[in-house]
Amino acid sequence: MTAAKEQNALIEVKDLKMYFPVTKGIVLRRKVGDVKAVDGLTFSIKEGETLGLVGESGCGKSTTGRALIQLYKPTAGEVNFRGTDLTKLPAEEMRRTRRKVQMIFQDPYASLNPRMTVGDIIAEPIIVHNLRQGRDAVRKRVEELLALVGLNPYFINRYPHEFSGGQRQRIGIARALAVEPEFVVCDEPVSALDVSIQAQVLNLLEELQDKLGLTYLFIAHGLAAVKHISDRVAVMYLGKMVEISDGNELYKNPVHPYTQALLSAVPIPDPDVERTRTRIILTGDVPSPLNPPTGCRFHTRCPIAIDKCKQEEPQMKDIGDGHMVACWRSHESVALMSTQAHESVNQIKSH
Repeated sequence: MTAAKEQNALIEVKDLKMYFPVTKGIVLRRKVGDVKAVDGLTFSIKEGETLGLVGESGCGKSTTGRALIQLYKPTAGEVNFRGTDLTKLPAEEMRRTRRKVQMIFQDPYASLNPRMTVGDIIAEPIIVHNLRQGRDAVRKRVEELLALVGLNPYFINRYPHEFSGGQRQRIGIARALAVEPEFVVCDEPVSALDVSIQAQVLNLLEELQDKLGLTYLFIAHGLAAVKHISDRVAVMYLGKMVEISDGNELYKNPVHPYTQALLSAVPIPDPDVERTRTRIILTGDVPSPLNPPTGCRFHTRCPIAIDKCKQEEPQMKDIGDGHMVACWRSHESVALMSTQAHESVNQIKSH
């Protein structure tokens, strides 16, 4: 992946919070708490770059993506798109702005209306935003979009059930591109696909980015999926961002213990190395976002946690060249890993 263009940030996120209320009672429902799915994220995405967002299930990745494009209305914080805070836009103005911010959904089987033809699915946003005049012009644009994502334009009258998972995801990509967006949230777009198809879709996304000048937030479960497509990588844990850095730097020098654990879980395509390497196994379960731990949220599973980690929440700090990490022991974490575990991370980087 080429380096991102050195330009001003297209997206600036400041202290983003997304809380979901928990209620109790059948008739007189009362609020008893909040699920803190996203709890104070601050980051930016430069124009033309891909920011990979990784973390295990339930950490708030997809919620972050949906909050960025206002499918969820954030509880607090700012989402600035070209200097305009989307959280404060009136509904009609947000509707017009949504042309520029789109989403590719995770499940290609659930995100397409089974009662609509492929042509109608892709044409709908074109018609809603009045981007083409007349039926022939709309049809021509739909055919162009199908060809752009590698599908035969003659498929325009077919229904979603007639396509494979990879083809359906290409249709979802074409629908997102129909309104000529600038920023696209890719919400685990390859996780539901066969491994052999995943690479094809990732390559397509890279080609489209180069051709159309797109900016991506690429959401994934693990670091393997974002290795080749992302310029920078951000790691989330239980609603918080714990580390963000240039992609190469993160793989070369993972600092946060959680990032190190994620890297050790990446399979190595060498059976001899895979059999002999030692993984970093995290103990315990992920705490509930309804009642997150005090201090550092990772301290309940962290192998190097100290009392300070349990009491005080670490803030993101720059340890050099834009490599940000939220860890009280960031200067010691790599040295404190076991020798075998550290070698395991080095083996991953070499592959």
